[in-house]
Amino acid sequence: MPVASIVTYHTDSRELKDCIASLSPDIFSEVFVIDNSRDAATEALCAGYRHVRYMPSDNCGYGAGHNKALRLSLEAGTDYHLVLNSDVRFNPLSILPLIEYLDANPDVGAVQPRIEYPDGTLQYTVRLLPTPADVIFRRFLPRRLVADRINRYELRHIDHTRPFNVPYHQGSFMLLRTSALKDVGLFDERFFMYPEDIDLTRRIHEKYRTMYMPTATVVHDHRAASYHSPKMLAIHMVNMIRYFNKWGWISDRQRRRFNRPLQP
Repeated sequence: MPVASIVTYHTDSRELKDCIASLSPDIFSEVFVIDNSRDAATEALCAGYRHVRYMPSDNCGYGAGHNKALRLSLEAGTDYHLVLNSDVRFNPLSILPLIEYLDANPDVGAVQPRIEYPDGTLQYTVRLLPTPADVIFRRFLPRRLVADRINRYELRHIDHTRPFNVPYHQGSFMLLRTSALKDVGLFDERFFMYPEDIDLTRRIHEKYRTMYMPTATVVHDHRAASYHSPKMLAIHMVNMIRYFNKWGWISDRQRRRFNRPLQP
């Protein structure tokens, strides 16, 4: 059975309850809640579930928080680990096709389902590996001026009713094969928040297929904190700088190689 992990930080109790309700003990043997705020209300909520393990933590960031649970999964020999945002919810049975797909395809290291807004519209969460221009244009310029580039980056030209292999999965829902993590490593803890999902997916993609699978659908509230908070915007920008320092700003041959099959 897979396990799941959720990183919280003063998370709304109703939101966390809805998320945990998606993680049935009939499907997930254990759910780790890594609480980067050491919130007493979160601890009390988790105590009400027999399959939820509360893990208090200093505020170490998103990827580092999940790594605490991922290391336990590797030690326990768990086959699959779901990295999940607390603002995601779904019918517990709806993700069984993803687990069955991983069972049948050992060359697949990660899968991501169709992710929708609460109103049922598609979130374009699987994307090309970004260039610096993609990040800057998408964040700071009016969409009407750069719509073609943003649409290409978000793969809006691809039929999202069909599966495809893509090098960037958003971190709100990442179903990971733990043996792939043994090959490529866990989240890079130099990234406090935001590009850790890009970095991990591309490392898995180098050795495995990383699939978008619309056979399952989940709902993601997606508050886009960096668009509303100057502090979160600063964190986003600092960590994107670290990402491009690691992989290359202009010259990134792997980025070109991974993106080429998905270009229109």
